[in-house]
Amino acid sequence: MSKLNDRMQRRRGRVRAALQRAAHGRKRLSVFRSSKHIYAQVIDDDAGATLASASSIEKDTRGQLKTGAGIEAAKTVGKLIAQRAKEKGIKDVVFDRGGYLYHGRIKALADAAREGGLNF
Repeated sequence: MSKLNDRMQRRRGRVRAALQRAAHGRKRLSVFRSSKHIYAQVIDDDAGATLASASSIEKDTRGQLKTGAGIEAAKTVGKLIAQRAKEKGIKDVVFDRGGYLYHGRIKALADAAREGGLNF
């Protein structure tokens, strides 16, 4: 089990390093998925602060979803994070997939965030 965690940590480090080189002052849209829920945050790395967040565990999203772990939940969270980021005046971000492969729930969240108005 620790070998899997080591590989994940190394992959996450490579993704973050590439993002820092490509960011050029943009905020970071970070995604975390667990077996039961999915979470997204818009982070200002210069200030070290979270500017907007959304997750499938929130009360209003939990009521309309069958499960917090599916693609529909990821789409809902993607639209919600895009809406909250736009309210804060954030339009351009870099997408931090966090070491996860870009398919399934991660891709669904990214596509929904793009449809919601975020550019990355």
